[in-house]
Amino acid sequence: MGKENRFRIRHLPGLLWEAGKLWNKNNPWRLGAVVAYYAVLSLPGLLVVVINAVGAFWGQEIVQGEITGQISEAIGPSAAESVVSIIENSSKDDRTVFATVMGVAVLIFGATGVFYQLQISMNEIWSVKVDPDAGWWKIIKDRALSLAFVMVIAFLLIISFVVSTALTLLSSFLSRLWEPAFVFIAQFFDFALSTFVIGLLFVLIFRFMPDMKIRWRSVWLGGFMTALLFNLGKILLSLYFGAADPASVYGAAGSVVLILLWVSYSCLILFFGAAFTRVYAEKYEAAVHPSDFAMKVVEKDIIVEKGDEEIKTEG
Repeated sequence: MGKENRFRIRHLPGLLWEAGKLWNKNNPWRLGAVVAYYAVLSLPGLLVVVINAVGAFWGQEIVQGEITGQISEAIGPSAAESVVSIIENSSKDDRTVFATVMGVAVLIFGATGVFYQLQISMNEIWSVKVDPDAGWWKIIKDRALSLAFVMVIAFLLIISFVVSTALTLLSSFLSRLWEPAFVFIAQFFDFALSTFVIGLLFVLIFRFMPDMKIRWRSVWLGGFMTALLFNLGKILLSLYFGAADPASVYGAAGSVVLILLWVSYSCLILFFGAAFTRVYAEKYEAAVHPSDFAMKVVEKDIIVEKGDEEIKTEG
């Protein structure tokens, strides 16, 4: 693919087409299902770590209420109730000091699990794998990176809560002046704020998650485009879950199924953004190389025998 010095808007359709082909080639449904499975396993630890981190500044009850409210809006009140139960069961204090220390360690390890699996999926999209000789240092580094992303989520939640509170106060003031028009304006700013915060998270994911040396300028467009698609997808998924109620046939396990479906569908958008970022970086960067602990996966030619014919295709 020939390199061009600058991105132009007219290049966007071609980039999206190439990203779609790369996205489909990497079987995003399988990658999304794997991440969704580990997301459910990581959910107790992730929620407790984030709620305690953000709660130190904002108040744990307020943070828990905000998170469950967002979950209820996205996938329904039954799933939100299950999340509340998970938080309560994971935060019990009637344990010994040793059990508490071990519990914290397990929670942190569990909270980082979903990001560790996400990194593996990102590497598949970039056609890169960890060097077998990297040793334990690579595993420790990846877990530390995953924990850093948990803390990044906490920090972005703090920013989001502060700005949301400011918007709420401004909305209550201005709604008395011109209520009909400002309802729409407030909704627009809330959507824009959410897109910006999530966009920052996606930019960091695309920059640091894959075991690749990627420049900052290669991830901004993909990160914020993915955030826009993610927020639009969240609205569509909430409408779908509300109308179709796909988890109703699973009974008591319905809430878990809803979480699995939501994470899996959301990952499809995330992986498309990762594929777009790779296509963009390879098109506009002089060279993109694996990190010090990784190696590029060389796709070999595939030989297919069909009758007396031998067909050779590029992998």
